[in-house]
Amino acid sequence: MSQKSKALILVNTGTPDKPTVPAVRRYLFQFLNDKRIIDIPWLLRKLLVNLIIVPFRAPKSTKLYQRLWTKQGSPLLIHLEALTKKVEQIIGDEFDVYGAMRYGNPSFRKLFRELEYKGYNEIVIMPLYPQYATSTTESVADIINEILPKWKNKPVIHFVRQFYNHAAFIQAFKKRIAAYEPENYDHVIFSYHGLPLRQVDKMHPGIKSETCPCTEDLPVHGQYCYKATTYHTTRLLARELNLAEEHYTTSYQSRLSKNWLRPFTDETLISLAKAGKKRILIAAPAFVADCLETTIELGHEYKLLFEQHGGEKLEMVESLNDSDDWAKAISMIIKK
Repeated sequence: MSQKSKALILVNTGTPDKPTVPAVRRYLFQFLNDKRIIDIPWLLRKLLVNLIIVPFRAPKSTKLYQRLWTKQGSPLLIHLEALTKKVEQIIGDEFDVYGAMRYGNPSFRKLFRELEYKGYNEIVIMPLYPQYATSTTESVADIINEILPKWKNKPVIHFVRQFYNHAAFIQAFKKRIAAYEPENYDHVIFSYHGLPLRQVDKMHPGIKSETCPCTEDLPVHGQYCYKATTYHTTRLLARELNLAEEHYTTSYQSRLSKNWLRPFTDETLISLAKAGKKRILIAAPAFVADCLETTIELGHEYKLLFEQHGGEKLEMVESLNDSDDWAKAISMIIKK
């Protein structure tokens, strides 16, 4: 039993236990078999993931994780552990604070089961995804909906669905970007993780994301649309940074096919290089901690791509990670 009546769980996506092929294979099996990640019929997903994708992808992904890994371990886990401690220092008189991963360890599923016996009156779950998406946020909710009905004494559950427009988050990310002096670059790219168009379109049936006016303003139907909220995140940050509209672009990375959100970040970089832009600053406001998609994809692979097409400097903005500003922002978000 805990002496505190409230608990906060910070949940990020996950990481392999080690940068080895067996460990990466175990992680990918768990990650890619989630129906929220690959939303196709169960049997087809099992065959595709377990017989084709994971066996071929694990060795390649392992090499990327080996480049990402530090002497202390996985950066994503290191940042989560440090962030959890900082947040508890701020709100520890009221909350017990836990950090967990949706996939891999420390397991959110295991932690949530254990909390039944802690005797909390309230539990706040905060997936660390600024913009809502079914493949991320809703996947965490699936675990809660699976386990909570089995509890004998159910606490009040508060679920943070998104926080991209919370002033504390915007200020924390603005401060990170401002430290790089964006006015000294030819262009600024706000790069977000891509999603299949079919997943985005499900959020507003009958309204195609490709023709939606959300690139200009946030429509009523776009309150929980990933594309709409990413564009609005860009507008909020650009406004705080006093960036002229022609000085920045919203784009999407990590795509698996052409039927994903556009414009693609890699193609945007090539176009900017060909247009004579030599110095590019790139920020990734969909990621609150640096990981493969920021450190390796943006910081290394896209940097090389930009230089190959005539660019001179591509600088990646460090994410919020375990910064003091981010810890303070979380305390303000969950108290609201």
